[in-house]
Amino acid sequence: MNVDIPELVRLRTQRPEAVAEAAARRRRRPLLDDNGRLMIVAADHPARGALGVGDRKLAMANRVDLLERLCLALDRPGVDGVLATADILDDLLLLGALDDKVVMGSMNRGGLQGASFELDDRFTGHRAEDIERLRFDAGKLLLRVDYDDPGSLTTLESTARAIDDMAARRLPVFVEPFLSSRTPEGRVRNDLSAEAVTKSIAIASGLGGTSAYTWLKLPVTENPDDMAEVMRTSTLPAVLLGGEVGEDQDGAYEKWRGALQLPTVRGLVVGRSLLYPADGDVAAAVDTAVGLL
Repeated sequence: MNVDIPELVRLRTQRPEAVAEAAARRRRRPLLDDNGRLMIVAADHPARGALGVGDRKLAMANRVDLLERLCLALDRPGVDGVLATADILDDLLLLGALDDKVVMGSMNRGGLQGASFELDDRFTGHRAEDIERLRFDAGKLLLRVDYDDPGSLTTLESTARAIDDMAARRLPVFVEPFLSSRTPEGRVRNDLSAEAVTKSIAIASGLGGTSAYTWLKLPVTENPDDMAEVMRTSTLPAVLLGGEVGEDQDGAYEKWRGALQLPTVRGLVVGRSLLYPADGDVAAAVDTAVGLL
């Protein structure tokens, strides 16, 4: 799809209500289809100031390029939907790219990459009432816990209340938990050891007044062989996240393939590794990931 920027700008300036109108007429589908699996493409990184892909620091800053990659990915067989922030989802609504797709709103993007307050991850994106009003299908939130950073407590409490708000509306919410710490240089690092991922699952699963509508969005552990034991920590349904883009794409596929066989793992939510693959072939990367399901 060629993205017509002048037309998008015209609609935004002259008919801002067109976004709500497009949301109201969007054809919806169940969260899960007959195979009970989910393949979601993620594009909520820019709102946290995370624009880099590999060694390209501003790769995701070109909005036309990002939208075209998203539209290409969404058009591939087996792709169920998209996870993004309001600005990107509004563009996709105006482009008519979200019919019969699962739409997930990204809820907390306040922990800007590299900021001193990165772990005080306030809810600056979609609220539960926005997701309900726009007839979206689910929400997603990021929960990084650093035992040495008081900002994590704010994020924990806000996360619990967001889970409550989503459950009150019978809307699924995908919680992406990590145990994190800062390097000597001040950069936040997520611990992917089996013990850390196990603890993060236990913490996330117990948040809120009910877990009935809670899903988990989880990384594959450093040692993929640990995943079977780690995933015994909770009965909540889970999807796997893609993580950082690397040169060893085949290795990433193999990690996902094994974990996808576990009983609580129901699919993939992957962003940069599919939208910006090392070889540049978005369609092939997406098709390979779909094939793992």
